[in-house]
Amino acid sequence: MPEWIFVKITNSLVSYQTLRLVAIAFCLSPLIRLVWFGVSDQLTANPIELITRFTGSWALIMLCLTLAITPLRKLSGWNDLLKLRRLFGLFCFFYAAIHLLTWIILDHYFDWNAIYQDLFKRTYITVGLLAFLCLLPLAITSTKAMQKRLGRKWAQLHQLIYLIALLAPLHYWLHKASKNDTTTVNVYIAILFILLLWRIGYYYKLRHQARP
Repeated sequence: MPEWIFVKITNSLVSYQTLRLVAIAFCLSPLIRLVWFGVSDQLTANPIELITRFTGSWALIMLCLTLAITPLRKLSGWNDLLKLRRLFGLFCFFYAAIHLLTWIILDHYFDWNAIYQDLFKRTYITVGLLAFLCLLPLAITSTKAMQKRLGRKWAQLHQLIYLIALLAPLHYWLHKASKNDTTTVNVYIAILFILLLWRIGYYYKLRHQARP
């Protein structure tokens, strides 16, 4: 199907506002589910582990969606999809922040000595913290005002998303590898690998076309 026909059909069936509302509802659904688990006493015998695992998984899902927006836009020609990239990116940060705070507050009760020891004893925690520290400036500078203020530096800064796409699944894999349970994380790695490979191919194509 030609791109312009796809865009015309899509725009006639789904407005951007409708798409945005659906995306927001989807992004909030894990939080609503987690709250429901809490109020209905369904957080299992180890609620801290469940919250940590749940929020970490959803941070990865939001990361995958953030990186998938550009390929989907290029393949479909539906430019409105790009407006959802910031939304998914912010929810990636949101769930990653809950993931980290659960570890600091609920798991360690602000015991900074124990936290410090964990950072240097457990490689997966070190890698996870590095991923979050890379994500933090992206969330802070996600507004249009910051984009305008930083100019070209904004785009350079947001290249950190590719480093995050390497560190986040590595954090998960290192944790699961110690338990010989890497099936789920391997799926995330495969998805992110495909998305990054597409980016590399796309930018190589652009550079090749730009040559005289």
